[in-house]
Amino acid sequence: MRTLTYFVATSVDGFIGAPDGDGEFFNRMVDREYARWLAAEYPETIPTHVHAQLGLGADTPARHFDTVIMGRGTYDVGLKDGVTSPYGHLEQYVVSRSLAGSPDPAVQLISGDVVARVRELKQRPGLGIWLCGGADLAAQLVDEIDAFVVKTYPVLLGTGMPMSRAGFALRGLELTRVESFPGGQTVSAYARRR
Repeated sequence: MRTLTYFVATSVDGFIGAPDGDGEFFNRMVDREYARWLAAEYPETIPTHVHAQLGLGADTPARHFDTVIMGRGTYDVGLKDGVTSPYGHLEQYVVSRSLAGSPDPAVQLISGDVVARVRELKQRPGLGIWLCGGADLAAQLVDEIDAFVVKTYPVLLGTGMPMSRAGFALRGLELTRVESFPGGQTVSAYARRR
């Protein structure tokens, strides 16, 4: 069975974006060594329109994910710049109750029961499913998330959009990997204890 992994960038104090959800400032904290590592280890998480800048070609194989699911706010970040298919190299889903139709034929909308849809996607063959964001979608799917890959950037925000808006509960995780970089970034991987 496929797994759902929340692969997300965060500040040291656990925020994935400003209070309005904007997390573009994290991109300015990606130095060359860290970018090379991301492109080698998680090439499928690099937006399609950025592939050439990082030396990724159409033949670059996905290592972890072949499907991405994101909330409307996460999708809107690229859409504002005219990017209608941010991860064209993956099967793309956007969760939205307000979009009447998909802005791109390569992007499928989920307007109904997202938990049921994720459970159905998990039953299909293939690589893992990447939960791209954001906080509300992570809360809806909290019991379906099998793993977390948390990219922590060396910045303290004080307030902002949290990793998840799920209610308080002790949800056990097992640390499976930690990578650290000279620029102060760390990547921590956790498996869900069931």
